[in-house]
Amino acid sequence: MQERSRPSKQNGLRAPDAPSVPWHALPPETVLERLSSAPQGLTEEAARERLARQGPNVLERSRPESAWKLLWRQIDSPLIWVLIASAGLAILLGKVTDGLVVAAVVVLNTVIGFVQEYRAGRAIEALNHMVPETAHVLRDGHPVARPAAELVPGDVVQLASGDRVPADLRLLRSRNFQVEEAALTGESVPSSKHVAAVAGDAELGDRASLAFGGTLVTSGTATAVVVATGSATELGRISHLMEQAADLSTPLTRELARLGRVISAGIVVLSAVLLGVGMFRGYAFSDAVLVAITLAVAAIPEGLPAIVTIALAIGVQRMAARRAVIRKLPAVETLGSTTVICTDKTGTLTRNEMTVQALWTWRGHYALTGVGHTPEGQLLRNGRPVEELPGDVHALLLAGVLCNEADLQPREGRWGMTGDPTEGALLFAAKKVGLGVTEPRERHPRLDAIPFESEHQFMATLNADGPEGHELFLKGAPEVVLRRCGPGTDRDAVLTEVERMARQGLRVLAFARKGMPRADALRPHDVEDGFTLLGLQGMIDPPREEAVASVKGCHAAGIQVKMMTGDHLGTAEAIGLQLGIHSPAHPGLTGAHLACMSDAELAQAVKDTDVFARLAPEHKLRLVRALQAQGHVVAMTGDGVNDAPSLKQANIGVAMGITGTAVSREAADLVLTDDNFATIVAAVEEGRRVYDNLVKSLAFVLPTNLGLALILMLGVTFFPLQEANGVREPLLAMRPTQLLWINLVATVTLALPLAFEAKERHVMRRPPRAPDTPVLSHFVVMRTGLVALLMAAGAIGLFLWELARQGGIRAAPTDLALAEARTMAVNTVVSFQIFYLWLCRTLTGSTREVGFTSNRTVFLGIAALVLLQAAFMYVPFFQRLFGSAPLSLGDIARSVLVGACVLPIVGLEKWLRSRRQEAGRSVGAT
Repeated sequence: MQERSRPSKQNGLRAPDAPSVPWHALPPETVLERLSSAPQGLTEEAARERLARQGPNVLERSRPESAWKLLWRQIDSPLIWVLIASAGLAILLGKVTDGLVVAAVVVLNTVIGFVQEYRAGRAIEALNHMVPETAHVLRDGHPVARPAAELVPGDVVQLASGDRVPADLRLLRSRNFQVEEAALTGESVPSSKHVAAVAGDAELGDRASLAFGGTLVTSGTATAVVVATGSATELGRISHLMEQAADLSTPLTRELARLGRVISAGIVVLSAVLLGVGMFRGYAFSDAVLVAITLAVAAIPEGLPAIVTIALAIGVQRMAARRAVIRKLPAVETLGSTTVICTDKTGTLTRNEMTVQALWTWRGHYALTGVGHTPEGQLLRNGRPVEELPGDVHALLLAGVLCNEADLQPREGRWGMTGDPTEGALLFAAKKVGLGVTEPRERHPRLDAIPFESEHQFMATLNADGPEGHELFLKGAPEVVLRRCGPGTDRDAVLTEVERMARQGLRVLAFARKGMPRADALRPHDVEDGFTLLGLQGMIDPPREEAVASVKGCHAAGIQVKMMTGDHLGTAEAIGLQLGIHSPAHPGLTGAHLACMSDAELAQAVKDTDVFARLAPEHKLRLVRALQAQGHVVAMTGDGVNDAPSLKQANIGVAMGITGTAVSREAADLVLTDDNFATIVAAVEEGRRVYDNLVKSLAFVLPTNLGLALILMLGVTFFPLQEANGVREPLLAMRPTQLLWINLVATVTLALPLAFEAKERHVMRRPPRAPDTPVLSHFVVMRTGLVALLMAAGAIGLFLWELARQGGIRAAPTDLALAEARTMAVNTVVSFQIFYLWLCRTLTGSTREVGFTSNRTVFLGIAALVLLQAAFMYVPFFQRLFGSAPLSLGDIARSVLVGACVLPIVGLEKWLRSRRQEAGRSVGAT
C-alpha cells in the first residue's frame, strides 16, 4: 500500500475520528443497499467514479520534519549558544586557534544529536506494508485482480487462506473462514468469522462479521464487501491515533536540559561580572572579553554530551546482550525510572502456546501437567499421578486426536505444530499421556469430515472402527455439542462444569461420540442427535515460569505491573491471578467499561485495577495518558498494530521482536528479541545501573568545571597584570585551549570508565526515583563544591610556586616560565581527576565495597590519560597547540602529591555523612 502526505480532507467513507456505521450489526443485504452495491460487485465505471471522489485506499501521514528543522533542534540549546558566542568572539579578537577548537566541539555535539534523531523510527510508514498490493475483486460480475489502492467502498472482494485482507470488509458469504487478527485485537488464536450480524456495541475482537484490513486469512474462503478504505479503516484510525500520541522527553533529558539552563545562566552572569572586574583592574577591553570567553570555556562541561551518549550506548550494548534491543538512546535511562509497566498478555507474560490443563469426564476431574509445545507431562487426579490411563480419559483424548486438522512434527529437539493452536493443544495433550497421534490415526483412519465452520461451532469426523462399523466424533462449543447428545445427558451438570472451567480462564471444548453403520460419507442428519458426551477439555495459554518471578521482582522494586490485553476478561484475570498481578478484590475492567467512564472515574480505576481486557487502541492510549497524568513513568509493551499508538505515547514503548509487527517495532523504543517479560525486568535493572553511572559521571565532571572557573576567577581578581612589549596583559593560570584539553580529553577519558561500573547493591530493592528528582542530589552538589575548592587551591598554589621559582609573580615571567607554570597547574588538575575517579566509583560507600578490580576499564582510562598527558608535555606539536612545556620528574611528583590530597578529605566527608545517615535511621527506628 502506498503512502502520501496528508491533504486537507480525509479519504474513504469517514474521517478517523468520525462515528462509523455499525456494519457488523447490519445484515448483508442492508450493507449492500447502503453502499449502493450488489453481490456481483460494482461496475468499472462506478468504481472509477468513487475512486475519484473518495480517494485511493492508502494510509495518509503527516509530512516528516525537514532535516533543517532536526538540525536546528540540536543547536537550539543554552549551552550551545554560549559556546557559539564564545567561539565567534574569540575569532573576532584574533584568537583563531582558541575559537576554532571551541567551534569544533559545537559541530561534533550537533552532528551526534542530528544523526541520532534522524535515524529514529518512522512508525506510520510501516503500516503500509500490512496491506497487499493487489486484491481479487468482482467488477461487472467478473473476478479481476486490481491494485489494493484502487479499492473503494462497495467493491466485492474474494478471499482465501493465505490472503491479507486489503481493507475493512463486511462478510457476505463464508466457509470455515478464520482470520489471524492478533495484531489488531490481541487475540491469541485465529478469530472465526461468519456472516451473521452481531451486537452493535460489540468490541473490536467480537465483530465476527467483519474482516479488518492488514489481517491475515488463516483458513477458509469468503466473499465480502468493502465498507471502509484508507484512513477510514481500523489501520487508518490507528495511524491517526499515532499522530496524536506525544513524543515525550525522558527524565534524564529534562533534567540535563534544566541543568544546562542553570549552568548557562550562571555562566552569563559570572562572565559579565568577570568582564567588569577585568575592566576595573585596567584590562584592555579585548583582554577583558577574552577573560569572559575563557570563563565560559572553563565552566561549560563540553564533554558532557559525549559522555552521556557513550554511557547510554554502553547500556545499549549491555541490554542487547540481555535480549533487549534499544532503538532510541534516552530509553536506556528512562527504563531505570519506570514506575508502571503496562504489559500485553499473549507471548509476553504467557508462552503463546495453547495448553490443555484440565479434563472432565463423567467420572470426575483430571489435571494435566506440562506446559507449551512439549510432550512431557503427567495426568493427575486429586493431585496424585495416575499410573494407568483410565478408559474415560483415553476416549476423551482419542476424540481430540481424531477430530482434528492439526499435525505435529519434530523440530530441532522439540515438537512443532501446524494448524490451529487450539487443535494443536489437543494433540500435545494426547502426547503427554502416551496416547500419541500417528498410531491412533492409523488405527482409526478418517473416512469423511464436516470441517469446523463458525456458523455451526462444531467439527465432526467419521472414522473407521474395525470391520463391524464406524464411529462419529464431534468437537465444538459445549452448548452446541450438548444439543446433539441423547436425552439422558445431565446438561445442568455439564454446564456447571463448563462455567467452573471458564472462571479459571480456560477455553472449553466438548467432545462426543456415537456409533455409525458402515458408510463412506456423512450426511447432514448424521450429526443432529444421538451422541454420547465423552467429556470436556479446558485449555489456556499458560504463564511463563520466569514471568512469575519477574513480577515479584517488579513489586519489590516499587514498580506496578498492569495487564492490558485484547483477550477475554476471564482469561486475563486467571493469568493475572497466577502471576500475582490480579487481586480478586479489584475485578478487571473491559474496554466497554472504560468507554463509559469520565476522566475522573478513569483516574481512580487505573489506580485500583491491574487487569484490563478487550481493549481497543484508543482504550490503551487513554489508560497510558491517565497514568502519565498521575506522574507515572510508563513502560508499555505490545506486539500488534493496535498497540502502536500507546507504545508511542508511553515514556518507553517495548515491542516484541518475534511476534511483533513491523509497526509496533517501529513505534517502540525497546525491542525484546525473546518476547519475554523477564527481559523487561532485566532491562529495568540495567536502566537503573546506567542512571547510577551517569550520576557518577556528572559528579566526576562538574567539580572540574567549577574548579577551572574558580582558578580563572581568582586569577583575574587577584593576580597582577604583566607587562609585555609595553602592553599590560592579564596573567592567567591556564590558556583557553588548556581548559578545553582538560574538559574534553582528560575529563572524558576518565569519566567513560564509570559507565562500566557494576550495579549498586540492592538496585532492584529501592523504589523508582520520582521523575522530577534533580539529577544532582544535595550531597553531590556539596561534594562538587568541596572538590572544586581543593582542585582550585592545589592548581593555583603550584602555579604560583612555579612562578616564584622563576622570579616571582610580580616580575614579568618569560614565555617558558609561564608555560611551565601553566603546565604544572594542568598536571595538578589532572592528578586531582585521577584520584577523584576512584572516589566516584561509588558515591556513598567505600571503594573496597565495589572492589578495586571489578571495573578494569578504570585502569585503562588512567593509563590512556597518562600517555596523553605525557604527549601534552613533551610532544612539540602539542606544545605549540596548547602552550605547554616539559616538566621534570620532581615537578610531576609534586603535582601528583597535591592531587592525592582529595583522597583523605573526601574519604572523611563520606565517613561523616554515613555516620549522620546511620544516626538518622536510628532516631527514626526509635
